[in-house]
Amino acid sequence: MNQPTNSHHRSERDEANLAANMIRQKISSLYENEPGAKAEALDAIESSGHRSKHQEFMHQLTTSGKSLAGIQTAWHAYYSDLPDNQKHEVWQEFYSAHQPAGQPIAEPKPAHHINAPRPITPGQDHPIKHTRHHRAPGQRSVDDIKHQILSKVRGHKKLKAREHFQSLIFGFGLGSFVLLIMLFGFFNERFVAPFITPSRHVTSTPIIIDPNNSAVDPQPKIIIPKINVEIPVVYDEPSIEENAVQRALERGVVHYATTPNPGEQGNTVIFGHSSNNIFNKGRYKFAFVLLSRLEAGDVFYLTKDGKRYAFRVYKKEVVKPDALGVLGNTDKLATVTLITCDPPGTSLNRLVVIGEQISPNPSANIASTALKSSLQPKLIPSNAPSLLQRFTDWLSR
Repeated sequence: MNQPTNSHHRSERDEANLAANMIRQKISSLYENEPGAKAEALDAIESSGHRSKHQEFMHQLTTSGKSLAGIQTAWHAYYSDLPDNQKHEVWQEFYSAHQPAGQPIAEPKPAHHINAPRPITPGQDHPIKHTRHHRAPGQRSVDDIKHQILSKVRGHKKLKAREHFQSLIFGFGLGSFVLLIMLFGFFNERFVAPFITPSRHVTSTPIIIDPNNSAVDPQPKIIIPKINVEIPVVYDEPSIEENAVQRALERGVVHYATTPNPGEQGNTVIFGHSSNNIFNKGRYKFAFVLLSRLEAGDVFYLTKDGKRYAFRVYKKEVVKPDALGVLGNTDKLATVTLITCDPPGTSLNRLVVIGEQISPNPSANIASTALKSSLQPKLIPSNAPSLLQRFTDWLSR
């Protein structure tokens, strides 16, 4: 009744020994690391029979009175100077000393010979097949155990479905976050900024202008009471080049240099941003974001050189960026044209609001002193490039 059980235990021990011997064969082909000096010293002391020359060397070291560190150093130097075949002998002695009683020791072989097939002569059975035919029932070969170990190791590397899903979610989340950061400037300028924070200089307190009040701010400004705008006007930018206008817009709204100044005859043109992304400079990105709320009859003001000029809106339109005619004079004696991009946050079109001077009487205005420029613009100045435009321009370079 116990014979099958004993046979099963022997089979398990044989398989364990085969696996252990296979690992020892792998290790025995690599002689870079010597056995520990402490273990070797114990083996040399406990050896009651004939000692090998390596054990004799270690026995002399242990009786020399040196410390364990000194013994380790001397043993390392001795082992390092040995040729490979004698290093192999040291490892074989180490295996013999630590092998369980009654168990055979597999003869170590170099690593490149472990799996090398033996030559087959005509009429001779394949050695592997021959071995398997004479194998005891239930016993597996070293090759079988090797494949079993490798399959288990590879099996641990495979990710489960849940781990695959978690990796996918992580990658998707990280990619979405990066994309959101890249496009935040565009969303900020197109949707968020114009409606949540239209301007840092637009207040909830209505601006009231008393025409009878002679006190005028010496700083040149534009004042639009309906949309609570009071912003500096830049008159000192002599260039009409796009880059120059964009730099000037960081300081306020900009007077176009080739058009008359307030108090002169003709059409004064003033540009302002409707919105810009967070990466663009300046404090006046949203100066004209609410300009579309102006209607015919609304009044706005310009102050310059200590004087206040009042204008009444009579025309509002949306034009294409190449509609340069809005930069010229109108059929009225003195007007101001306010221009911004439309829709806010884009450069697709231009919103144009034109007001006629109503105070002081424009008949007293002097002739235009506008600068003459040989440069002919191709487009009406626009908002600074959006984040998306900057990225597209960078890709096209």
